[in-house]
Amino acid sequence: MAIIDVHHHFVPAAYKDALTAAGDACPPPGFQAPLRQWSAARSLEDMEKGGTASAMLSITTPGIHLGDDRAARKLARACNEAGARLVADHKNRFGLFAALSLPDIDGALAEIAYALDNLKADGIGLYTNYRAKWLGHEDFAPILAELDARKAVVFVHPTSVDCCSGLQPEYNDATIEYGTDTTRTIGSLVFSGAASRYRNIRWIFCHGGGTMPYLIERFLTQAKRMDHPELLPDGVLHELHRFHYDIAQVAHPAPMSCLKRVVPTSQIVFGTDYPYGIGSLGHAKGLHACEFTDSEFTAIERGNALRLLPRFAG
Repeated sequence: MAIIDVHHHFVPAAYKDALTAAGDACPPPGFQAPLRQWSAARSLEDMEKGGTASAMLSITTPGIHLGDDRAARKLARACNEAGARLVADHKNRFGLFAALSLPDIDGALAEIAYALDNLKADGIGLYTNYRAKWLGHEDFAPILAELDARKAVVFVHPTSVDCCSGLQPEYNDATIEYGTDTTRTIGSLVFSGAASRYRNIRWIFCHGGGTMPYLIERFLTQAKRMDHPELLPDGVLHELHRFHYDIAQVAHPAPMSCLKRVVPTSQIVFGTDYPYGIGSLGHAKGLHACEFTDSEFTAIERGNALRLLPRFAG
């Protein structure tokens, strides 16, 4: 059992209570069954089935900020302390990507310091957008500067943007919109110059980078059309090749074929999106149906993540 899962959600009591109180006013509508039923025991059971040694805990969409800055600061602290207790109680089985109260900048800066310095979190969890501002937006410069100074591992989870949430009632936002919003925030970081400016941040993007691999020619064309090419001094591919991409819900030969032709295999890491999707075993089986060498499978399942999270080497 050796896999490291970088995309594994947990639902502490404070978050369950917040989502229950928000009800249908909190997208996605209602308090979904996988979140209601989450427990540490269920996480560990799923990990055992799929051969996962360690899983990085994070708070899933809709996230911490449900409308009030003070409440968001309190909720972020409660969730991060609960995560730190799980890490302490289950040695080497769990790690923590700490939650922030964004778009509350001051509260988020304070929580970065508390989570990394006091709780010894392994990294920080962000969402693809906050109130229709993606991560390359100038409003987030203080956050990115602090994360850059700390050489932080930053896990970016998709969420809906207000304009595009619930557009089509036939399916939920996760089906199409989440992959699209991951692509939006990757583009925001690259074309704003933030990726180049804050190059000490070690980024992980979910779901194989969303639709970015499929749209790579458009990314390359956009770079040629930039009014300020100095924002992207080393080119699009240089930045995309530095990011990391998990396989959660894209453990399938079609998207993997596209992803590995855009980025090096060294940048692909294992993720499951637990408690959603097909779980640890399903993702392990799906990955091994893709065309990788034995050494590449080993790297994706563990080795690539160890470069980001070396404390799990033991």
